[in-house]
Amino acid sequence: MQVLQTPDHQFEHLPEYPFAPHYAPVASNLQMHYVDEGSPNAEVVLLLHGEPSWSFLYRKMIPVITKAGYRAIAPDLIGFGKSDKPANIQDYSYKRHLDWMQAFIDHLGLNNITLFCQDWGGLLGLRMVAENSDKFKRVVASNTFLPTGDIKMPESFVQWKQFSQTVPEFPVGNIIQKATTTELSSDIVAAYNAPFPDESYKAGARVFPALVPDSPTSPESEANRNAWKVLSQWTKPFLTCFGDADPITKGADKFFQQMIPGTKGQAHTTVAGGGHFIQEDRGEELGKIVVEFIKANK
Repeated sequence: MQVLQTPDHQFEHLPEYPFAPHYAPVASNLQMHYVDEGSPNAEVVLLLHGEPSWSFLYRKMIPVITKAGYRAIAPDLIGFGKSDKPANIQDYSYKRHLDWMQAFIDHLGLNNITLFCQDWGGLLGLRMVAENSDKFKRVVASNTFLPTGDIKMPESFVQWKQFSQTVPEFPVGNIIQKATTTELSSDIVAAYNAPFPDESYKAGARVFPALVPDSPTSPESEANRNAWKVLSQWTKPFLTCFGDADPITKGADKFFQQMIPGTKGQAHTTVAGGGHFIQEDRGEELGKIVVEFIKANK
């Protein structure tokens, strides 16, 4: 496996991102970068990003969470951010991402976790919850889902998948901008492009849409069905917090509320002005929602 590492100079002068880097081994030849802020003895809030972002997406939420007395951990998925990047598309699979995330959680010895997951952060995080129920205490799902391929994917996803696999240059910063409701400054767009000096670094980012289970026989479809069996019995606190301007996951919050017992009685929120990358549009507000959710569900 050929592994690329983004040069450190790519991350110089990142706006609003003062966090010290940390690294965890998740395979014999792969290191996962993560942000780890707050007291090491505090209760953990695990923040999982999706496609094609990285922990920079959580820079507005992290200070709100740590100021409230919690420990915020935001890893960069393998292939993203400051984490190692296998160079070949064939090196990535849904299962491998799950194995890498499992190794990360085990390496840090995380327990009593409050999960916040968005986009692919949910496809990975909700599987982690189902397969490590004892390690998770609460869940906040935002603009995400756990697909099995049994429900037809919307046309918007079909088009996105085709675009991602065929576009000659995968425009990461532009993708983020198009899926937010706010106008991003040039330095913010540059920060999303920073992990990818050229196209050779983008195999992980490019392949992600092709790994989504979009037919009943997709790899991991059956495993996701099994995860839903666990989630349908999940009675621990589960909050949905979706943006009102995200056409990609619209309606998934209602599905979670119907299927997961832990959603009952929770203060589910639709965030005004929240696009797909809701952390970019309403980060501070999301941080407060997470903090209030934890306090309300001691």
